[in-house]
Amino acid sequence: MHIDVLTLFPEMVSGVFNASILQKAQEKNKFSYNLINFRDYTENKHSKVDDYPYGGGAGMVLAPQPIFDAVSAVTKDKSKPRIILMCPQGEPYNQKKAEELAKEEHLVFICGHYEGYDERIRDHLVTDEISIGDYVLTGGELGAMVVIDSVVRLLPDVLGNKESAPEDSFSTGLLEHPHYTRPADFRGMKVPDILLSGDHGKIAQWRRKESLRRTYERRRDLIERENLSEKDLILLDEIQNKYDRR
Repeated sequence: MHIDVLTLFPEMVSGVFNASILQKAQEKNKFSYNLINFRDYTENKHSKVDDYPYGGGAGMVLAPQPIFDAVSAVTKDKSKPRIILMCPQGEPYNQKKAEELAKEEHLVFICGHYEGYDERIRDHLVTDEISIGDYVLTGGELGAMVVIDSVVRLLPDVLGNKESAPEDSFSTGLLEHPHYTRPADFRGMKVPDILLSGDHGKIAQWRRKESLRRTYERRRDLIERENLSEKDLILLDEIQNKYDRR
């Protein structure tokens, strides 16, 4: 995979690419990246990339020319990429979208600033608009790095344990079950006996039930969307009865 990030502030994201899992993924040659300051592509003699909005109003709007030309430069002689606009008006981001993007060979992220984008960028250039939440950031860089991190970790052999990603929260459609490590008894707080039993079948059932319980407690909307098995429905019924008795 190759990732291009179009930004006015490359220094905001360069450190993230060179740390932790993203750095290790590059060392394994699982992906490459390039940071492009689209101010370098402006034809404005004062190096401006924005202008006042037609019709009046507060703030400045990113002009189409620098972004169109920057995208043209990074997509030249390459297969057609997914061009992603980071925007609070975009599609709410989730794990399913991360898994979809992880199948691509080339991703281009456009990180905006100021009041917004010229609408022609949306209409004629981008393939996806993504929002990481119902709030507004100074620019799209932080959102882009959230998306990139969640995508790169899904690439084959990036994580040390190949079972890690499939068992993450949201990858199964539910929140992840609780985890414990040594010691088994920490200041009187003990690890559940089932996890010390060595019975992998019962441990798997416990984890599934705890995943359902945690999701029922915190994100019932996920359960409503999940296609649960008959065994899951029995476990969920036990969980619901327990809460009804409280």
